[in-house]
Amino acid sequence: MTEPRVKPAQFTLTTGPVNCYPEVLLALGRPVSYDYDPVFQDFYEALSRKLQKAMGAETMPVILQGEPVLGLEAVAASLVGPQDHVLNLVSGVYGAAYGFWLRPHAASMTELRVDYNRIVTPDLLRQALHEHPETTIVALCHHDTPSGTLNPLPELAAVVREHGALLLVDSVSAWGGVEVSLEGIDVLVTGPNKCLGCPPSLSIVAASPRAWAHMKANPTAPRDSILSVLDWEEAWISGHPFPFTPSVAELNGLDAGLDRYIAEGPETVWARHARTAAAMRAGVKAMGLDLWAAEEAFASPTATAIRLPEGVDETALRTLMQTDFGVVVSSGRAETFNKLIRVGHMGPTAYPMYAVIALTALHGAMARLTDRPLNLGAAIEAAAAI
Repeated sequence: MTEPRVKPAQFTLTTGPVNCYPEVLLALGRPVSYDYDPVFQDFYEALSRKLQKAMGAETMPVILQGEPVLGLEAVAASLVGPQDHVLNLVSGVYGAAYGFWLRPHAASMTELRVDYNRIVTPDLLRQALHEHPETTIVALCHHDTPSGTLNPLPELAAVVREHGALLLVDSVSAWGGVEVSLEGIDVLVTGPNKCLGCPPSLSIVAASPRAWAHMKANPTAPRDSILSVLDWEEAWISGHPFPFTPSVAELNGLDAGLDRYIAEGPETVWARHARTAAAMRAGVKAMGLDLWAAEEAFASPTATAIRLPEGVDETALRTLMQTDFGVVVSSGRAETFNKLIRVGHMGPTAYPMYAVIALTALHGAMARLTDRPLNLGAAIEAAAAI
Protein backbone atom coordinates (compact mmCIF):
# COMPACT_ATOMS: atom_id res chain seq x y z
CA MET A 1 0.00 0.00 0.00
CA THR A 2 1.39 3.41 -1.00
CA GLU A 3 2.26 5.69 1.89
CA PRO A 4 0.39 9.01 1.90
CA ARG A 5 2.39 11.92 0.48
CA VAL A 6 1.84 14.00 3.61
CA LYS A 7 0.38 13.34 7.02
CA PRO A 8 -3.35 13.97 7.46
CA ALA A 9 -4.18 17.40 8.81
CA GLN A 10 -5.34 17.83 12.37
CA PHE A 11 -6.42 21.41 11.70
CA THR A 12 -7.85 22.48 8.35
CA LEU A 13 -7.51 26.27 8.36
CA THR A 14 -8.08 26.83 4.66
CA THR A 15 -10.28 29.24 2.74
CA GLY A 16 -12.41 26.33 1.56
CA PRO A 17 -13.54 23.67 1.75
CA VAL A 18 -13.82 24.41 5.45
CA ASN A 19 -14.60 22.17 8.38
CA CYS A 20 -18.29 21.42 8.91
CA TYR A 21 -20.04 22.17 12.17
CA PRO A 22 -20.92 18.99 14.13
CA GLU A 23 -24.62 19.81 13.78
CA VAL A 24 -24.19 19.88 10.00
CA LEU A 25 -22.39 16.53 9.92
CA LEU A 26 -25.20 14.99 11.95
CA ALA A 27 -27.81 16.45 9.63
CA LEU A 28 -26.04 15.01 6.58
CA GLY A 29 -26.77 11.59 8.06
CA ARG A 30 -30.54 12.10 8.15
CA PRO A 31 -32.64 9.79 5.95
CA VAL A 32 -32.70 10.90 2.31
CA SER A 33 -36.30 11.72 1.49
CA TYR A 34 -38.13 11.34 -1.81
CA ASP A 35 -38.35 14.81 -3.32
CA TYR A 36 -42.05 14.46 -4.20
CA ASP A 37 -42.97 13.35 -0.70
CA PRO A 38 -45.22 16.10 0.72
CA VAL A 39 -43.21 15.94 3.94
CA PHE A 40 -40.02 16.81 2.05
CA GLN A 41 -41.73 19.53 0.04
CA ASP A 42 -43.00 21.13 3.24
CA PHE A 43 -39.46 20.90 4.63
CA TYR A 44 -38.06 22.58 1.50
CA GLU A 45 -40.52 25.46 1.78
CA ALA A 46 -39.70 25.91 5.48
CA LEU A 47 -35.97 25.81 4.67
CA SER A 48 -36.41 28.45 1.96
CA ARG A 49 -38.30 30.73 4.36
CA LYS A 50 -35.58 30.24 6.98
CA LEU A 51 -32.95 31.19 4.41
CA GLN A 52 -34.90 34.29 3.40
CA LYS A 53 -35.05 35.37 7.04
CA ALA A 54 -31.33 34.78 7.58
CA MET A 55 -30.42 36.80 4.49
CA GLY A 56 -32.96 39.57 4.97
CA ALA A 57 -34.02 39.05 1.35
CA GLU A 58 -37.03 40.82 -0.15
CA THR A 59 -37.89 37.88 -2.39
CA MET A 60 -37.42 34.16 -1.84
CA PRO A 61 -33.79 33.09 -2.45
CA VAL A 62 -33.13 30.31 -4.93
CA ILE A 63 -31.14 27.25 -3.93
CA LEU A 64 -29.24 25.76 -6.86
CA GLN A 65 -28.02 22.21 -6.63
CA GLY A 66 -24.27 22.60 -6.99
CA GLU A 67 -21.44 24.46 -5.27
CA PRO A 68 -21.33 28.24 -5.81
CA VAL A 69 -19.43 28.11 -9.09
CA LEU A 70 -22.74 26.87 -10.51
CA GLY A 71 -24.55 29.85 -9.01
CA LEU A 72 -22.06 32.34 -10.40
CA GLU A 73 -22.15 30.94 -13.92
CA ALA A 74 -25.95 30.53 -13.82
CA VAL A 75 -26.45 34.16 -12.80
CA ALA A 76 -24.08 35.38 -15.50
CA ALA A 77 -26.13 33.52 -18.08
CA SER A 78 -29.53 34.39 -16.61
CA LEU A 79 -29.07 38.08 -15.78
CA VAL A 80 -26.77 39.31 -18.55
CA GLY A 81 -28.27 39.63 -22.01
CA PRO A 82 -27.44 41.09 -25.44
CA GLN A 83 -28.76 44.50 -24.38
CA ASP A 84 -26.45 44.76 -21.36
CA HIS A 85 -23.19 46.63 -20.91
CA VAL A 86 -21.27 45.17 -18.00
CA LEU A 87 -18.64 46.80 -15.80
CA ASN A 88 -16.66 44.12 -13.97
CA LEU A 89 -14.81 45.29 -10.86
CA VAL A 90 -11.54 43.41 -10.53
CA SER A 91 -9.51 43.45 -7.32
CA GLY A 92 -8.26 39.88 -7.52
CA VAL A 93 -8.07 36.58 -9.32
CA TYR A 94 -11.70 35.58 -8.85
CA GLY A 95 -13.07 38.93 -9.93
CA ALA A 96 -10.98 38.74 -13.09
CA ALA A 97 -12.09 35.18 -13.79
CA TYR A 98 -15.77 36.12 -13.56
CA GLY A 99 -15.31 38.21 -16.69
CA PHE A 100 -14.97 35.01 -18.72
CA TRP A 101 -18.56 34.09 -17.86
CA LEU A 102 -19.96 37.61 -18.14
CA ARG A 103 -18.43 38.67 -21.46
CA PRO A 104 -20.08 36.13 -23.82
CA HIS A 105 -23.61 37.16 -22.76
CA ALA A 106 -23.19 40.94 -22.87
CA ALA A 107 -23.25 43.57 -25.60
CA SER A 108 -19.97 44.80 -24.09
CA MET A 109 -17.87 44.33 -20.99
CA THR A 110 -15.29 46.67 -19.51
CA GLU A 111 -13.17 46.26 -16.40
CA LEU A 112 -12.12 48.47 -13.53
CA ARG A 113 -8.91 46.94 -12.19
CA VAL A 114 -6.90 47.70 -9.08
CA ASP A 115 -3.76 46.03 -7.73
CA TYR A 116 -4.58 42.66 -6.17
CA ASN A 117 -3.57 43.86 -2.71
CA ARG A 118 -5.97 46.81 -2.85
CA ILE A 119 -9.75 47.34 -3.02
CA VAL A 120 -12.16 49.12 -5.35
CA THR A 121 -13.13 52.49 -3.87
CA PRO A 122 -16.37 54.40 -4.42
CA ASP A 123 -14.46 57.20 -6.16
CA LEU A 124 -12.86 54.81 -8.62
CA LEU A 125 -16.23 53.22 -9.33
CA ARG A 126 -17.92 56.60 -9.77
CA GLN A 127 -15.23 57.63 -12.28
CA ALA A 128 -15.57 54.34 -14.20
CA LEU A 129 -19.34 54.79 -14.47
CA HIS A 130 -18.82 58.37 -15.65
CA GLU A 131 -16.54 57.03 -18.39
CA HIS A 132 -19.01 54.24 -19.26
CA PRO A 133 -22.48 55.75 -18.83
CA GLU A 134 -23.96 52.91 -20.89
CA THR A 135 -23.32 50.45 -18.03
CA THR A 136 -26.42 48.45 -17.09
CA ILE A 137 -24.82 45.82 -14.82
CA VAL A 138 -21.92 46.11 -12.37
CA ALA A 139 -20.31 42.88 -11.15
CA LEU A 140 -18.28 42.71 -7.94
CA CYS A 141 -16.39 40.01 -6.06
CA HIS A 142 -17.02 41.07 -2.46
CA HIS A 143 -14.22 39.06 -0.85
CA ASP A 144 -11.64 38.12 -3.47
CA THR A 145 -10.35 35.13 -1.58
CA PRO A 146 -6.96 34.66 -3.36
CA SER A 147 -6.03 38.14 -2.07
CA GLY A 148 -7.83 38.07 1.29
CA THR A 149 -9.23 41.56 0.64
CA LEU A 150 -12.78 42.75 1.23
CA ASN A 151 -14.35 45.37 -1.01
CA PRO A 152 -16.56 48.05 0.67
CA LEU A 153 -19.89 46.64 -0.46
CA PRO A 154 -22.39 49.14 1.04
CA GLU A 155 -20.51 52.14 -0.33
CA LEU A 156 -20.09 50.60 -3.77
CA ALA A 157 -23.76 49.55 -3.84
CA ALA A 158 -24.79 53.15 -3.20
CA VAL A 159 -22.75 54.36 -6.19
CA VAL A 160 -24.24 51.71 -8.47
CA ARG A 161 -27.74 52.57 -7.35
CA GLU A 162 -27.09 56.28 -8.05
CA HIS A 163 -26.13 55.33 -11.59
CA GLY A 164 -29.22 53.16 -12.02
CA ALA A 165 -27.39 49.95 -12.93
CA LEU A 166 -27.98 46.49 -11.48
CA LEU A 167 -25.40 45.22 -8.98
CA LEU A 168 -24.34 41.56 -9.12
CA VAL A 169 -22.26 40.42 -6.12
CA ASP A 170 -20.18 37.31 -5.51
CA SER A 171 -20.21 37.04 -1.70
CA VAL A 172 -19.43 33.34 -1.52
CA SER A 173 -16.66 33.64 1.07
CA ALA A 174 -18.03 36.64 2.99
CA TRP A 175 -21.77 36.16 3.55
CA GLY A 176 -22.40 34.57 6.93
CA GLY A 177 -19.04 35.75 8.25
CA VAL A 178 -19.52 39.48 7.86
CA GLU A 179 -22.57 41.72 7.86
CA VAL A 180 -24.06 41.83 4.36
CA SER A 181 -27.10 44.01 3.83
CA LEU A 182 -28.95 43.33 0.58
CA GLU A 183 -29.92 46.98 0.29
CA GLY A 184 -28.75 48.19 -3.11
CA ILE A 185 -27.80 44.67 -4.23
CA ASP A 186 -29.77 43.16 -7.10
CA VAL A 187 -28.25 39.68 -7.16
CA LEU A 188 -26.11 38.15 -4.45
CA VAL A 189 -24.53 34.74 -4.96
CA THR A 190 -23.22 32.80 -1.98
CA GLY A 191 -23.19 29.30 -0.61
CA PRO A 192 -23.27 27.42 2.69
CA ASN A 193 -19.82 25.89 2.16
CA LYS A 194 -17.81 28.74 3.70
CA CYS A 195 -18.95 30.70 6.75
CA LEU A 196 -22.03 28.52 7.42
CA GLY A 197 -19.75 25.51 7.91
CA CYS A 198 -21.42 23.19 5.39
CA PRO A 199 -19.88 21.00 2.66
CA PRO A 200 -19.39 22.36 -0.88
CA SER A 201 -22.61 21.35 -2.58
CA LEU A 202 -25.17 24.17 -2.97
CA SER A 203 -25.46 27.68 -4.39
CA ILE A 204 -27.68 30.41 -2.95
CA VAL A 205 -28.99 33.23 -5.14
CA ALA A 206 -30.89 36.19 -3.69
CA ALA A 207 -32.39 38.49 -6.33
CA SER A 208 -34.24 41.79 -6.06
CA PRO A 209 -37.61 42.29 -7.80
CA ARG A 210 -35.99 44.30 -10.57
CA ALA A 211 -33.35 41.59 -11.06
CA TRP A 212 -36.12 39.00 -11.49
CA ALA A 213 -37.78 41.30 -14.02
CA HIS A 214 -34.48 41.74 -15.85
CA MET A 215 -33.91 37.98 -16.04
CA LYS A 216 -37.42 37.37 -17.32
CA ALA A 217 -36.94 40.01 -20.04
CA ASN A 218 -33.58 38.52 -21.07
CA PRO A 219 -34.19 36.61 -24.34
CA THR A 220 -31.06 34.49 -23.83
CA ALA A 221 -31.68 33.49 -20.19
CA PRO A 222 -31.40 29.69 -20.04
CA ARG A 223 -34.44 27.51 -19.44
CA ASP A 224 -34.60 23.74 -18.94
CA SER A 225 -30.92 23.90 -18.01
CA ILE A 226 -28.80 23.40 -14.93
CA LEU A 227 -27.76 27.04 -15.50
CA SER A 228 -31.31 28.34 -15.25
CA VAL A 229 -32.15 30.51 -12.27
CA LEU A 230 -35.64 31.18 -13.58
CA ASP A 231 -36.58 27.50 -13.51
CA TRP A 232 -36.21 27.52 -9.71
CA GLU A 233 -38.20 30.68 -8.99
CA GLU A 234 -41.24 28.91 -7.54
CA ALA A 235 -39.66 25.58 -6.59
CA TRP A 236 -39.75 26.66 -2.94
CA ILE A 237 -43.58 26.47 -2.86
CA SER A 238 -44.68 23.16 -1.41
CA GLY A 239 -46.42 21.15 -4.12
CA HIS A 240 -44.60 22.81 -7.01
CA PRO A 241 -42.31 20.54 -9.04
CA PHE A 242 -38.53 20.76 -8.87
CA PRO A 243 -36.71 21.33 -12.19
CA PHE A 244 -34.62 18.28 -11.32
CA THR A 245 -33.85 16.20 -8.25
CA PRO A 246 -32.56 18.40 -5.43
CA SER A 247 -29.55 17.49 -3.30
CA VAL A 248 -31.50 16.17 -0.33
CA ALA A 249 -28.64 15.36 2.04
CA GLU A 250 -26.94 18.71 1.45
CA LEU A 251 -30.24 20.52 2.03
CA ASN A 252 -30.43 18.78 5.40
CA GLY A 253 -26.95 20.12 6.11
CA LEU A 254 -27.95 23.65 5.08
CA ASP A 255 -30.95 23.42 7.38
CA ALA A 256 -28.69 22.62 10.34
CA GLY A 257 -26.19 25.31 9.35
CA LEU A 258 -28.91 27.95 9.24
CA ASP A 259 -30.32 26.81 12.57
CA ARG A 260 -26.91 27.20 14.15
CA TYR A 261 -26.33 30.61 12.56
CA ILE A 262 -29.70 31.94 13.71
CA ALA A 263 -29.42 30.44 17.21
CA GLU A 264 -25.94 31.86 17.82
CA GLY A 265 -27.03 35.21 16.41
CA PRO A 266 -25.62 36.74 13.21
CA GLU A 267 -23.99 39.66 15.07
CA THR A 268 -22.21 37.22 17.37
CA VAL A 269 -21.04 35.13 14.41
CA TRP A 270 -19.72 38.19 12.57
CA ALA A 271 -17.95 39.40 15.71
CA ARG A 272 -16.04 36.17 16.27
CA HIS A 273 -14.98 36.04 12.60
CA ALA A 274 -13.69 39.62 12.91
CA ARG A 275 -11.93 38.92 16.21
CA THR A 276 -10.21 35.80 14.85
CA ALA A 277 -8.93 37.68 11.80
CA ALA A 278 -7.78 40.59 13.97
CA ALA A 279 -5.87 38.18 16.23
CA MET A 280 -4.24 36.55 13.21
CA ARG A 281 -3.22 39.88 11.69
CA ALA A 282 -1.82 41.12 14.99
CA GLY A 283 0.20 37.92 15.39
CA VAL A 284 1.55 38.03 11.84
CA LYS A 285 2.81 41.59 12.29
CA ALA A 286 4.26 40.93 15.75
CA MET A 287 6.07 37.87 14.42
CA GLY A 288 7.85 40.07 11.87
CA LEU A 289 5.92 39.15 8.71
CA ASP A 290 3.83 41.33 6.41
CA LEU A 291 0.18 41.17 5.46
CA TRP A 292 -0.59 40.93 1.74
CA ALA A 293 -3.16 43.73 1.87
CA ALA A 294 -1.64 47.12 1.13
CA GLU A 295 -3.54 48.49 4.13
CA GLU A 296 -4.82 46.44 7.03
CA ALA A 297 -8.25 48.04 6.60
CA PHE A 298 -8.52 46.18 3.27
CA ALA A 299 -8.13 42.75 4.92
CA SER A 300 -11.12 40.44 5.16
CA PRO A 301 -12.55 39.13 8.45
CA THR A 302 -12.88 35.69 6.86
CA ALA A 303 -9.30 35.11 5.65
CA THR A 304 -5.81 36.45 6.29
CA ALA A 305 -3.33 36.63 3.40
CA ILE A 306 0.33 36.68 4.47
CA ARG A 307 3.04 37.93 2.14
CA LEU A 308 5.87 35.42 1.72
CA PRO A 309 9.39 36.62 2.51
CA GLU A 310 11.85 36.62 -0.36
CA GLY A 311 13.10 33.13 -1.16
CA VAL A 312 10.39 31.20 0.72
CA ASP A 313 8.52 28.76 -1.50
CA GLU A 314 4.83 28.54 -0.65
CA THR A 315 4.51 24.83 -1.48
CA ALA A 316 7.44 23.96 0.76
CA LEU A 317 6.04 26.16 3.53
CA ARG A 318 2.52 24.73 3.40
CA THR A 319 3.86 21.17 3.22
CA LEU A 320 5.95 21.68 6.34
CA MET A 321 3.01 23.25 8.14
CA GLN A 322 1.00 20.11 7.41
CA THR A 323 3.59 17.37 7.87
CA ASP A 324 5.30 18.79 10.96
CA PHE A 325 2.46 20.67 12.64
CA GLY A 326 -0.77 19.14 11.30
CA VAL A 327 -2.06 22.45 9.95
CA VAL A 328 -3.35 22.96 6.41
CA VAL A 329 -3.63 26.47 4.93
CA SER A 330 -4.32 27.72 1.41
CA SER A 331 -1.98 28.90 -1.32
CA GLY A 332 -2.45 31.88 -3.58
CA ARG A 333 -4.08 31.47 -6.98
CA ALA A 334 -2.84 32.50 -10.43
CA GLU A 335 -1.23 35.94 -10.02
CA THR A 336 -0.98 35.55 -6.25
CA PHE A 337 0.48 32.03 -6.33
CA ASN A 338 3.85 31.73 -4.55
CA LYS A 339 3.47 35.28 -3.30
CA LEU A 340 1.32 34.58 -0.25
CA ILE A 341 -0.38 31.98 1.87
CA ARG A 342 -3.91 32.30 3.25
CA VAL A 343 -5.37 31.26 6.60
CA GLY A 344 -9.14 30.89 6.56
CA HIS A 345 -11.38 32.11 9.39
CA MET A 346 -14.70 30.62 8.35
CA GLY A 347 -17.37 28.83 10.31
CA PRO A 348 -15.98 26.37 12.89
CA THR A 349 -12.43 27.78 12.68
CA ALA A 350 -13.52 31.40 13.26
CA TYR A 351 -12.36 31.34 16.88
CA PRO A 352 -9.20 33.15 18.04
CA MET A 353 -7.55 29.97 19.32
CA TYR A 354 -7.20 28.84 15.71
CA ALA A 355 -5.19 31.99 14.97
CA VAL A 356 -2.74 30.90 17.68
CA ILE A 357 -2.51 27.42 16.14
CA ALA A 358 -1.88 28.87 12.69
CA LEU A 359 0.78 31.25 14.00
CA THR A 360 2.58 28.44 15.80
CA ALA A 361 2.67 26.24 12.69
CA LEU A 362 3.70 29.16 10.50
CA HIS A 363 6.60 30.06 12.80
CA GLY A 364 7.80 26.47 13.04
CA ALA A 365 7.74 25.92 9.29
CA MET A 366 9.37 29.28 8.58
CA ALA A 367 12.20 28.41 10.97
CA ARG A 368 13.07 25.42 8.79
CA LEU A 369 13.07 27.46 5.55
CA THR A 370 14.71 30.76 6.42
CA ASP A 371 17.26 32.28 8.77
CA ARG A 372 15.05 35.35 9.18
CA PRO A 373 14.43 35.89 12.92
CA LEU A 374 10.74 35.61 13.75
CA ASN A 375 9.27 36.18 17.21
CA LEU A 376 6.66 33.57 18.08
CA GLY A 377 6.28 34.78 21.66
CA ALA A 378 5.42 38.30 20.51
CA ALA A 379 2.99 36.85 17.94
CA ILE A 380 1.09 34.78 20.49
CA GLU A 381 1.00 37.67 22.96
CA ALA A 382 -0.32 40.04 20.30
CA ALA A 383 -2.97 37.56 19.14
CA ALA A 384 -4.09 36.84 22.71
CA ALA A 385 -4.48 40.54 23.41
CA ILE A 386 -7.20 40.97 20.79
